[in-house]
Amino acid sequence: MAEGKKKLLLIEPPFYRLFKDTYSLDRFPLSLGYLSAMAKQRTSWDVLVYNADFHPKSEPKKVGYLSGEGFKNYLASLEDLSRPIWNDIKRTIEDYSPDVIGISVKSQNYKSALNIAEIAKNINPDIMIIFGGPHVSMVGEEILSDENIDMGVYGEGEETFVEILEKINSNSPLENTKGTIYRKDGKRVTEPPREYISDLDSLPYPYSLSKDVLMDYEKYPKTSFANIFTTRGCPYNCFFCGSRNIWSHRVRFRSIENVIGEVKELQGMGIENIHFADDTFGVRDEHIQNLCRSLIKECPGIKWSCELHVKLVKEETIALMKRAGCWEIQMGIESGNNMILREIRKNITVEEAYEAVRIIKKHKLHLLTFFIVGFPQETEATVRDTIEMIKRIDSDGIVLSIFTPYPGTEAFDYCKTHNLIDKEFDVALYNHQSPENCFCRNISKERFRELVREVERIVDEKNSSSKKKNVFSFATLGKIKKQGFTNSIRKGFKILFGR
Repeated sequence: MAEGKKKLLLIEPPFYRLFKDTYSLDRFPLSLGYLSAMAKQRTSWDVLVYNADFHPKSEPKKVGYLSGEGFKNYLASLEDLSRPIWNDIKRTIEDYSPDVIGISVKSQNYKSALNIAEIAKNINPDIMIIFGGPHVSMVGEEILSDENIDMGVYGEGEETFVEILEKINSNSPLENTKGTIYRKDGKRVTEPPREYISDLDSLPYPYSLSKDVLMDYEKYPKTSFANIFTTRGCPYNCFFCGSRNIWSHRVRFRSIENVIGEVKELQGMGIENIHFADDTFGVRDEHIQNLCRSLIKECPGIKWSCELHVKLVKEETIALMKRAGCWEIQMGIESGNNMILREIRKNITVEEAYEAVRIIKKHKLHLLTFFIVGFPQETEATVRDTIEMIKRIDSDGIVLSIFTPYPGTEAFDYCKTHNLIDKEFDVALYNHQSPENCFCRNISKERFRELVREVERIVDEKNSSSKKKNVFSFATLGKIKKQGFTNSIRKGFKILFGR
């Protein structure tokens, strides 16, 4: 390292490891891949990425454990900074001695991120702490309520972060940096939003420098570097999702050539199975078809998975996707009741979902489906409909979430309006397997927990049966591990500092 070179430490805070040490996020988060590659390519800073939620001996999760004994461990871990995980983080910060720490903040790991900021400031008060990610984008200036946080980055953050680093390097004022939140003269300041990146091809491949920047790189399986996005933005308008507040409704596409170049690079790394991590893969039939034809021609042998909207499931499309190497489709159904689907603006019906499942299974593709129980509008009857659909659906795996309203979303405002959320709302207590969750207007907490225990048991049994058939994959497991901020805000989880 050159003399006097400034150092940046990017951290993914622990979340699953707080439940159980071997519950792990065993991948290189795309957001930190983009940030680190941008920083290395466009600044003179030294960069280290530390995924504190990674364990090299990861084990599959059970939703029942997450909501039971695991949740007790999680709460205890958040409060006890003498636990091994926090000592590991403290040691990493001390050893690297960074000038700036950028922390990936989702709502479910917000308290964990605050712990890291406290640890860092205790080591060296001069370390600059920058929070970025979906939580910052959703709550805005509120992020500065903790004195250890020096700055927030909201929205699409790659170019914002590079500008911050360059200004620090040149001892220039950080004021007037678009997309930032900071304090000035004791007041909180929010700069105007930064324009969205118009040319996504201008971004570096997120894993291009992973070997140089990722701590413990050699301990990660190759599958940790197999997620790709082809678009940013989502045209849908789901009641529970915050994506539109961050990426907007307008969908921006990478060129097919640029995507194919990244796939080839991953194939060169020995990766044979990738996951397209778009909010909704393809968005348009034409885009899906053009990408599939290029994959067939340019990337023979590649296998891949994606998350596809029910409306995009068509015979011709699925057949072409399979020819191009697709082996697994992940599909958000959310509810087994049409009234609930209308209320949450999912833009599908139960009947359309079953038809989509029929087409996917006809072409012998592996199918993973997402369900949420506990929407504010639910009744016991609508929850029963979802339970029956989970039992009946021809799906190889189920990802279950308990509805969780996150600050900044329409769902959160709805819950506040109907007195389902009070002023003491603590985001650390609520996640998609939390036993504290109950935001139903028509079901008591006691009865709701009984229903949740029933559906958790059914999901665990169905998934255990699937595992015995050897149908779970790295993409399946990776998706389950991501469900903390998603599946209720599945799209928001994938944004910067959290993809």
